[in-house]
Amino acid sequence: MKYEVIEEDGFKYIEAGKGETLVLLHGLMGELSNWEATIDHFKANYNVLVPILPIYELPILTLGVKSLSKYINKFLKFKKLGQVVLIGNSLGGHVGLVFTVAHQEHVKALVLTGSSGLYENAFGGSFPKRENYEYIREKVAFTFYDPATATKELVDDVFKTVNDRSRVIRILALAKSAIRHNMSKDLSKITIPVSLIWGKQDKVTPPDVADEFHELLPNSELNWVDQCGHAPMMERPVEFNEYLEKFLNRILLK
Repeated sequence: MKYEVIEEDGFKYIEAGKGETLVLLHGLMGELSNWEATIDHFKANYNVLVPILPIYELPILTLGVKSLSKYINKFLKFKKLGQVVLIGNSLGGHVGLVFTVAHQEHVKALVLTGSSGLYENAFGGSFPKRENYEYIREKVAFTFYDPATATKELVDDVFKTVNDRSRVIRILALAKSAIRHNMSKDLSKITIPVSLIWGKQDKVTPPDVADEFHELLPNSELNWVDQCGHAPMMERPVEFNEYLEKFLNRILLK
């Protein structure tokens, strides 16, 4: 990762650029490098913040999408931010939804890409077998349309994580929390602008999930990225950034 991680008052985050604040929320297995192309593109005109979600630090008994939402609330207060644009991938989108329902006055707009909250088929329906590198490689490749996007570095990171017992317990706890906190009944409360930027070939949160989000969110737009899986900002960064830029220009009246 070419951006330095800042550590202050118990928070770890990346920050680049000045202007309106964009807060990027990573997924359960998401590395900060997943957002590199987004940071590169938007730091010229925006203050881009990427907090590291404390998936492996919060007490296991309270670990869930709600505790991560509370963490984001504390982080935004620590940074003395009023309104921000929240942009979340996978679990990060789910955390963004939970935060927005609780604190809509602090969210100018929301962007969801491959978000959980309605349905998720993580790892193709089964949790990775530990110690089997080839199996892990296949499951990481499952996330993308083009298996080549699952670089050795990415596979190595996931392999290391799933072979750490304490991390696996936390990942499972969070995955269960995400399933329990289905957002379908709450989405009508979110009246701020929402942009859905979705991979047409997403197998983790398939296209009909995006359609359902679009139907249930009162003020939403739906943008499809073709030949793309669960992480458009990684696999198709140019298209992702174009859709995001158009949305930001419209809602921020730039």
